[in-house]
Amino acid sequence: MLKVSDRIAGMEVSPTLAMSQKSREMKDQGIDVINLSVGEPDFNTPDHVKKAAQKAIDDNYSHYSPVPGFVELRKAIVNKLKRENNLDYSVDQIVVSNGAKQSIMNAMMSVVNKGDEVIIPSPYWVSYSEIVKLAEGINVFVPASIEQDFKITAAQLEDAITPKTRAFLFSSPSNPTGSLYSKEELRALANVFAKHPNIVILSDEIYEHINYVGAHESIAQFDEIKDRVVVINGVSKGYAMTGWRIGYIAAPLWIAKACGKLQGQMTSGASSIAQMASVAALEGDQSTTIAMREAFRKRKDLALAQLKEVPGFEIREPKGAFYLFPQVSELFGKSNGSIAINNATDLSLYLLEKANVATVTGAAFGAPNCLRLSYATSEEQMAEAIRRIKEAIEKLS
Repeated sequence: MLKVSDRIAGMEVSPTLAMSQKSREMKDQGIDVINLSVGEPDFNTPDHVKKAAQKAIDDNYSHYSPVPGFVELRKAIVNKLKRENNLDYSVDQIVVSNGAKQSIMNAMMSVVNKGDEVIIPSPYWVSYSEIVKLAEGINVFVPASIEQDFKITAAQLEDAITPKTRAFLFSSPSNPTGSLYSKEELRALANVFAKHPNIVILSDEIYEHINYVGAHESIAQFDEIKDRVVVINGVSKGYAMTGWRIGYIAAPLWIAKACGKLQGQMTSGASSIAQMASVAALEGDQSTTIAMREAFRKRKDLALAQLKEVPGFEIREPKGAFYLFPQVSELFGKSNGSIAINNATDLSLYLLEKANVATVTGAAFGAPNCLRLSYATSEEQMAEAIRRIKEAIEKLS
């Protein structure tokens, strides 16, 4: 009997992409669905970035690019890391990939062997656990409650480490919670890692520029562990360039070389046109990035105030990214007479069917008592979505 490989059969379909697809199908049927499931800025790519891409086409950047990326872009990344993060890297420590997701996959496949344990704070981004499984590693989830602002402590980290621990993977600012680790919190984690020299730290910083409390803090700033930190970033979120597919790592040279070796056999170099556009994004006018952040801040404040009026929604204010992550377990066991809400997945489907609002169940992120709502949409759309949600929730008893 012909069948797919075990690794594909055992892989979960991305719940965020599945919900986006379902909402698109409903829209195609003429149903007025408001999609709060998508993790994508609703802004257009800045004009100066688009012009750089057009110039790259005119300048015939239409051939294969070097596997780790054009030197021009890797230099721009090195300069950005020094300018914005006070981190020192050489060009050969940078590898450019087809989005930050590939960057994470490259790094995980380069450092994890079969049976190695990877510690992941929970809630976590949906693809983390599947990437670990593809690398034949073992996921070790460390839960962080809403009372902890969805962040693990140094003591929790220490308790999770075993002789089999090979890597630690986290994001700050976080998808799905919007939480971010302060410098003091990162220092406490770094102190633990300093005692365990065989652990590689994968730091997903893709939401760096959507930060509402001040300067971004990277765990790579601590010298005693920097030679084991892989910084993962890209241009998708901060520059509204999701479709351009450019991510990158800044890593110890041995990991960077390994990632380049893997990428050379998997995809080769990223799009030449998108790379040159990314140079303009990193080195050009940053005012559009700042304006996007302030627009997200305003939406966050408005949505937070409105969502607090929804019965059964317990919520903390996010400090970054563009997600709200309410705890909704108070609603479990309720019903509208025909549909029972036994968990967050039931609630997400109920809101899609009865309110025509697409959300994502927290179960997708390792937090089955929560829902994720993206406020990367207009203020008007967000207000209408929450009005519909409130109306639907009030019909439950």
